[in-house]
Amino acid sequence: MRSYIFPGQGAQFTGMGRAVYEGSAEAKALFEKANTLLGFRITDIMFDGTEEDLKQTRVTQPAVFLHSVVTALTLPDFRPEAVAGHSLGEFSALVANSTLSFEDGLKLVAERAMAMQEACELQPSTMAAILGLEDEVVERVCRSIKGEVVVPANYNCPGQIVISGTVAGVEQACAKLTEEGALRTIVLQVGGAFHSPLMQPAKERLEQAILAARFVRPVCPIYQNVTGQAVSNPDIIQANLISQLTAPVKWTQTMRQMLQNGATSFTEVGPGRVLGGLLKKLNRQIPCDSVG
Repeated sequence: MRSYIFPGQGAQFTGMGRAVYEGSAEAKALFEKANTLLGFRITDIMFDGTEEDLKQTRVTQPAVFLHSVVTALTLPDFRPEAVAGHSLGEFSALVANSTLSFEDGLKLVAERAMAMQEACELQPSTMAAILGLEDEVVERVCRSIKGEVVVPANYNCPGQIVISGTVAGVEQACAKLTEEGALRTIVLQVGGAFHSPLMQPAKERLEQAILAARFVRPVCPIYQNVTGQAVSNPDIIQANLISQLTAPVKWTQTMRQMLQNGATSFTEVGPGRVLGGLLKKLNRQIPCDSVG
């Protein structure tokens, strides 16, 4: 089973997408269409902007999405049998497997970025990576924190979970998790508590845009973040995508399910090689190429 996986926010880098843009007339046309749809030349920032430029909310998520999607759509032998995307990457995957059009996917990602930024500004919040503990321990400690919000947000691979919540909630959880034997707790440089209840305002705003978009039956199943299961029904895909902003990213569960269902190789499409690294923590025997 030829499986393609798509990275999320944090994979961006200066110069991203330039080689794709310059190497294909089709790619150039898609990038220029994105410049028009977004109302600014995102390609100028992607190709020549600074790291700080790329961290702008209106830029980061569309930039990662564009790099991934344009790379996928211009691959000469792109015939996916299964796709998945980590958080933001789920939108890339949905365009790659033809559930969403390029235009609708880009519009949703741009709306998502602004909705998340607004939610972040409502309350100081953060995320932290927890290394070296079983999932159940992290879940139990998060439940034990009273009076604050802190929840598991990303199940990245065995022994690596990201938690998300209020600043005080994350700090208290990190202290307790260190006592429980965590190898490291690393507070992440992010703008807010993604994939937590604090994203509810963003979910409500994005829901309207998702419901207005056209979802069609995909050419292959997508393994979605909120369940880790293969989905082909457009209505279920749409509902899961709405739930995604406040629900945890079940990436470990996703990779295990894809392997169980017969995935024999993976290709990570877009900037970086983070997802390939996470796959190795789960199964070193399965190859994962990287393009883009």
